[in-house]
Amino acid sequence: MTLEVLERLFPPPMPEPALPDPLSRSFYDRPTELVARELLGCQIVRRDGGTRRVGRIVETEAYLGTKDRACHSSRGRTPRTEVMFGPPGFAYVYIIYGMYFCLNAVTRAEGEAEAVLVRAIEPIDGCLGLGSGPGLLCRALSIDKGLNGVDLVRGDGELAIFAADRPVGRVARGRRVGVDYAGGWARRLLRFWEEDSPHVSPAQGARRPRRVSGPGPQPRAMRAP
Repeated sequence: MTLEVLERLFPPPMPEPALPDPLSRSFYDRPTELVARELLGCQIVRRDGGTRRVGRIVETEAYLGTKDRACHSSRGRTPRTEVMFGPPGFAYVYIIYGMYFCLNAVTRAEGEAEAVLVRAIEPIDGCLGLGSGPGLLCRALSIDKGLNGVDLVRGDGELAIFAADRPVGRVARGRRVGVDYAGGWARRLLRFWEEDSPHVSPAQGARRPRRVSGPGPQPRAMRAP
């Protein structure tokens, strides 16, 4: 059997599509509401052994540190929240209801203890299901507590976030989900989503949203330091 026939029968694997630049440390070291909005359209890349899983972010929530009663760090510095007090650009992964993982990106300067919850993704490549909610997102990308504290700025690491590769549609904002216990903080419009995306979590329609005028701004493609 000739080499030409063998190549037709067993073609070599296609190379992985090239990604934009990973987001830099300085991207995360900014006001958390701004980071939450500008993460829309960015791509989460999970390198799971030999498999690359990619999802495009379509929904986020901002959590504003120790003063925010809905934020984990409002309960003080604990082993669970330690990563939130560290430098920006690291993953904060925790478990809820004993079975669902949630992915956050730590923001602001060290000690501020703020973060953005990634609530939903549009599956792009290698995903294990839909990502229309924080628990489904982590399941689709095979994210668990073992990735807590991972540096999201390392483009060649197990988990990273890369700049958007296409424009973001109209952006809406509304109240965060499941934080009614947080008093006045529950009424803050700290959830952002791509208005026309079918991949946003079902909870996005639970409260009357406020449209952010015009298309969402594009995250700057900043290289990792």
